[in-house]
Amino acid sequence: MRNPFRVAIITGIPGVGKTTVLQLVEEKAVEERMNIFIANYGTYMIETAAKEGIAKDRDELRKLKLRDQLELQRLAAENIIKDAFEKLGATGYLLVDTHSVVKTIVGYWPGLPEHVIDVFKPDLIVLIESTPELIHQRQIKDTTRKRSDFGGPQAIRELRDFARYSAVASAVLYGSAVAIVENPEGRPEAAASKIIELLQNI
Repeated sequence: MRNPFRVAIITGIPGVGKTTVLQLVEEKAVEERMNIFIANYGTYMIETAAKEGIAKDRDELRKLKLRDQLELQRLAAENIIKDAFEKLGATGYLLVDTHSVVKTIVGYWPGLPEHVIDVFKPDLIVLIESTPELIHQRQIKDTTRKRSDFGGPQAIRELRDFARYSAVASAVLYGSAVAIVENPEGRPEAAASKIIELLQNI
């Protein structure tokens, strides 16, 4: 039912500050002497997509045809678990940095469908959240990504709700716990500390 190491899937919609929080989680894990490996699912997918010549960045990845994305999902999940075994052995914590739902050109698409959950077998799924208004402000300030298609706070609220639905649906498959961790403005360390606490209790 489980991989030998603990597995936590850390999700959050674009602009929530997930990258910053996970950097702090990694720092705090070192302080706590926790054996931890953080794998960015998008990075694994884009590396595979680049090798196949079908996408060159994450924004292009989101716009791929559904069947192409499904195959990339499967390969990425398998590669993450392979690397986790090499880095963690039979102990420690694998954190998968990803999205529980993805907005595509054909609608909302689950980022953690059954064929992915069957590989990860997560103990915990964490949704990092902030208010839609705050996320919208962060997206506007982020000039490194093309995010004009995400819309305003109402569209962000809808995406957040779909992310929650998708996380719970995925959790049902392996009896995973689901937790919401708030990332308030200017206090990412609080969110990181909460995630460390959750990890220590799985």
